[in-house]
Amino acid sequence: MVVNTGDDETFFGLHVSPDLDTVTYTLANRVDARHGWGVAGDTYHCLTGLRRFYFRLGDADLATHIYRTEALRQGRPLSRITADIVRRHGLTVRILPMSDDPVRTMIDLAGVGPLPFQEYLVKRRGVGRVRAVTYKGVDSARPVRGLLTAVRDADVVIIPPSNPIVSIQPILALRGVRSALRRTQGRIAAVSPLVRGMPIKGPLDRLLAGLGHEVSAVGVARLYRDFVDVFVLDERDADLAPRVAALGMRPLITNTIMNTPARSRALAASVLQELRG
Repeated sequence: MVVNTGDDETFFGLHVSPDLDTVTYTLANRVDARHGWGVAGDTYHCLTGLRRFYFRLGDADLATHIYRTEALRQGRPLSRITADIVRRHGLTVRILPMSDDPVRTMIDLAGVGPLPFQEYLVKRRGVGRVRAVTYKGVDSARPVRGLLTAVRDADVVIIPPSNPIVSIQPILALRGVRSALRRTQGRIAAVSPLVRGMPIKGPLDRLLAGLGHEVSAVGVARLYRDFVDVFVLDERDADLAPRVAALGMRPLITNTIMNTPARSRALAASVLQELRG
């Protein structure tokens, strides 16, 4: 499992990896389901005196960031630190940061200029006209060890319904990743993050519009058309299937709203069956 680190940030001197932690906490059944991030049942006593800060970090969540930051200061690579954190949560799954090198997603807002993604999303709540999105450091960053081999040797690859601009594209922008996806012998599926033109959460519709893309599942499919075999549409977007097929992808229509564990498992099973069928 390869995870975006483009929206990693430093808060109070601590290295925070939001996507890595959310995936780890979710698989460990510790995520705060209400927020979709952080640790369930966490408290915020540590930040009582810092209420004006825009990014809330729970006390148990802070322990992760303190451990990560100290390990980075000791010179350990993020991938090894992540593996240790995953193991300490009792998980056996392999979770890889996309790179051990720093990459930062920057959102260029009209009248404001470039901002780190977390400032755009959390402090500004995704408000403002997006002019460009860049990935600072991606040209010199190397894919984490094993990523390209894993892609080339995979039986199946699944692009989840994450934001294609700020969660998936930082990974694809790494040297060799997109090429590896084009050359893999395994079949590739991508799940649409939009339903009837609206994201389940987050500012994807505003990002797509600001960058000149069609704000629909078809607009997302176009971003993946050079390597995806199967594009998964929500059943409410079934009318878009012919347009997806015209892009050279096989449309799979199902319920993509993962609001319960059972529905998440059902979606995963449907996608795997389509890829292996």
